[in-house]
Amino acid sequence: MPNLKVIVASTRPVRIGRTIGDWVLARTAEHGHFQAELVDLAEVGLPFLDEPEDATTGRYAHQHTKDWSRAIDAADALVFVMPEYNYGFSAPLKNALDFLHDEWAYKPVGLVSYGGLSGGLRAVEMLKPVLVKLRMVPAGDSVTIFHRESMDIDGRLIADDHLCSAADNMLQELRRLTAAMSVMRVTTGAEKSHLQTAHSFFK
Repeated sequence: MPNLKVIVASTRPVRIGRTIGDWVLARTAEHGHFQAELVDLAEVGLPFLDEPEDATTGRYAHQHTKDWSRAIDAADALVFVMPEYNYGFSAPLKNALDFLHDEWAYKPVGLVSYGGLSGGLRAVEMLKPVLVKLRMVPAGDSVTIFHRESMDIDGRLIADDHLCSAADNMLQELRRLTAAMSVMRVTTGAEKSHLQTAHSFFK
């Protein structure tokens, strides 16, 4: 069964991202086609990017980077649960992406955004070019959560039929993309060596 990481991208002490992430995890379990794991960037606790070498080399000096590399390398697909801040996505998410390179490549990603007037859609559109640069493939189906419509006064998610259907559609597309893209992630030692040489040449 393919491994799916549900990554909560907000690290604020008071946030609804973890609540939404837990719901996505439960919905994934009901879907039944992934072995899902929640990864909370607040718990991962990555510092601001502190690696001495470029991520494209794959040579990591710090243990926190090596641990992060192993976690993402083990994923076959990902879901980002992401807020919108000032029309953009969160700094911890960009930092987490920048720590690694090859570990992200050729993996599908589902986007669950939340916010006020736009439901986080502006952050999603800003994130997509970064994902494409890392050779990730965003699913066409996504989940958009509007605070006023989908959260009660106690911060609980109101998961109505519309949200559940959106999540199911996203997971179904991720299932298809994961199967299709798994072949692209199979590389030989010679291919990896060639890619590392190319990265060094253009650095």
